[in-house]
Amino acid sequence: MHIRHKALFVHLLTASGAVLSMLAMLAAVDGEWALMFLWLVFAFVVDGIDGPLARRYEVTKNWPAYDGVLMDLIIDYLTYVFIPAFALFKSGLLSGWTGWFAIIVIVFGSVIYFADTRMKTRDNSFAGFPGCWNMVILVVFAVKPHWVVILAIVTALGIAMFTNIKFIHPVRTERWRAITLPVAALWVVFAGRAAWVDFHPSSWAIWGLVITSVWLLLAGAAQQLIPERR
Repeated sequence: MHIRHKALFVHLLTASGAVLSMLAMLAAVDGEWALMFLWLVFAFVVDGIDGPLARRYEVTKNWPAYDGVLMDLIIDYLTYVFIPAFALFKSGLLSGWTGWFAIIVIVFGSVIYFADTRMKTRDNSFAGFPGCWNMVILVVFAVKPHWVVILAIVTALGIAMFTNIKFIHPVRTERWRAITLPVAALWVVFAGRAAWVDFHPSSWAIWGLVITSVWLLLAGAAQQLIPERR
């Protein structure tokens, strides 16, 4: 296959995330939360592999007619932010003013963050929480903590989007990638399993999901606190 066609295929792979987001939204409208998260996990996997492929086949050079970065941002907003926020609100995990507060913080803060040209650090990590609400809210559905805890998490991460706290990119952040990349892969396995069993509280996947999520959430801040050896 010619490299231009490979570059086009990468764009089409990225675009398939829009189909997955629609399938997730249809499941969410019907209140089928486990199915919704399964589609979002598939979308997460696509988002994880299209970037390395885009760099490998130099899509900006070999198929410049399509803007892969713009395409990716549009789909990420749907799958990372909009649909998870809808699920949090409609599921009843947060009710009344707390639900309204949470979705406003999530959708408003995230669209500003996604448009911020300073969101990436020199080591390809993120400056501030990168709006990965799909991951956060999936864990919330799995653990089902008290509404006060959910509200505190949403508030803290909403504020963290506009700080200089570092959050790693599992694929592109080189430091500790030998640990982070397998942890991210395990997170996908645990998330898929938890959703597959409809977030049954006795599932082994729940604890795995929590442990891997804590690492992915805090590894960047730990890197800021621990100087890198030269």
